[in-house]
Amino acid sequence: MAAPTVFRGVGLGLSKISKTPLSLCRESRLFNAVKQPLCIAGQQLSSTRQHLTSEHLAARYGGWHTVTLIPGDGIGPELMAHVREVFRHADAPIDFEELMLSGERASVEGEGVEDALVAIKRNGTALKGNIHTEVNRLAVCKSDNVRLRVGLDLFANVIHCKSLPGLQTRHSNIDIIIIRENTEGEYSSLEHESSNGVVESLKIITEERSKRIAKYAFDYATKHNRKKVTAIHKANIMKLGDGLFLESCRSVSKLYPKIEFGDMIVDNCCMQLVSNPNQFDVMVMPNLYGNIISNIGAGLVGGPGLVPGQNIGEEFAVFETATRNTGKTIAGQNVANPTAMLLAGCLLLRHLGLNQHADLINAAVMKTVTENMVHTADLGGVATTSDVVEGVIKEIQAMKQ
Repeated sequence: MAAPTVFRGVGLGLSKISKTPLSLCRESRLFNAVKQPLCIAGQQLSSTRQHLTSEHLAARYGGWHTVTLIPGDGIGPELMAHVREVFRHADAPIDFEELMLSGERASVEGEGVEDALVAIKRNGTALKGNIHTEVNRLAVCKSDNVRLRVGLDLFANVIHCKSLPGLQTRHSNIDIIIIRENTEGEYSSLEHESSNGVVESLKIITEERSKRIAKYAFDYATKHNRKKVTAIHKANIMKLGDGLFLESCRSVSKLYPKIEFGDMIVDNCCMQLVSNPNQFDVMVMPNLYGNIISNIGAGLVGGPGLVPGQNIGEEFAVFETATRNTGKTIAGQNVANPTAMLLAGCLLLRHLGLNQHADLINAAVMKTVTENMVHTADLGGVATTSDVVEGVIKEIQAMKQ
């Protein structure tokens, strides 16, 4: 089995510091680490476990955090290289354990989804590019992205769609939190061809997981002083499945009398988003609707290159771009917008309690994009990926002086 590679992100350059087999890493975990309350999306929630279990202590050595890095496909590898460079200049105490997991090419010997699951469970967190999923009607295996989310029980996908100053979009002052149930629904991958030309696909909705994601949404709203939670559904047609989801959200809402609750049918929601997005505050929804609405939300504030995402579970967290696209058509051309991945890195740092490093990188990114107007082609500019990253590093260096 090939050993994972761990990179230290601070110093004169990226130096390979260890090649410890995965089977040995459990024995070398921080033995006397102090267990701390688990922080989900910047908050400790009553619906989560208070402490990491001894089986899943996050790897941390001498004040450094070890984070699993999965570059993925398309533009992922080049963006991850830029994240490492920005982390280095920001003196972020992060060691990256890199695993090459791909849907387009053969994985490195000994590296696959199971190895990624082991690494993330050991380290507690991951920064991830999207893994390509082939569109093949005859394929019976799940997407690697889905297998990771389900295997780690990353039940909540959270993205924050917020208008950025200086960027021209159709609507202004958008500030929406989209919370998507991440582990069931149409993504259960339970399909079969019952007879030639007839396919049955099962959509799984459970009361337990519906109430869990609803509680997460209301806890998030409470913590972040949000006023309203809207449940998105199609209960008028899928009366049992989406009906159960809506009923679960209504039940949970009664526990939060200070938070306004409403619901909206998904097709109307899409129309309302593009015509009057400012009516929304926190939105909660099943898996497939969340996929669609997240993309609409990202498009409203400038596109997929701007919005980060986080996948949160009771024990583990994985950070990535919000729209989960590989961008393979522009891979290797130095034209991809690195903003979303850099901001995903900031979410990772905040999750680890490294708020000063997150604030530094976030401020540098915002100044580069919204004040210095260093824009890639997706934002109507002519800057390259490297131009944006160099601008961010320049701002970090100036802020550190």
